[in-house]
Amino acid sequence: MNNNNLGNFQKLSQQNMEKVLKILGEWQEACRAISTEMADFTKRSFDDGAATIEKLIAAKSFDQAAAIHSDFARRSLDAYLHELSKIGDMYARLFKNSYDGSAHRGYS
Repeated sequence: MNNNNLGNFQKLSQQNMEKVLKILGEWQEACRAISTEMADFTKRSFDDGAATIEKLIAAKSFDQAAAIHSDFARRSLDAYLHELSKIGDMYARLFKNSYDGSAHRGYS
């Protein structure tokens, strides 16, 4: 009986280790996808800001500069909220998949 209990314990330990390694792999993949998405958003935001500065420098009047700035503020807020929602969804899937112990699902 002791051998049977030891065998059951080893089997359970192996199953738990496999689950842990699977979850860690999913977390690593999700963190990589989230980091990539955040880096892409940062680059797009920087490029948009640089383009806006060029437009502001070329503006001929205060009204034109104010319109450029207002458009930039609107675009920036919209992009930020969209990105926030997208990243939030990625985290939600990560936590749900980890909790469920379900099969691998894509994060991008």
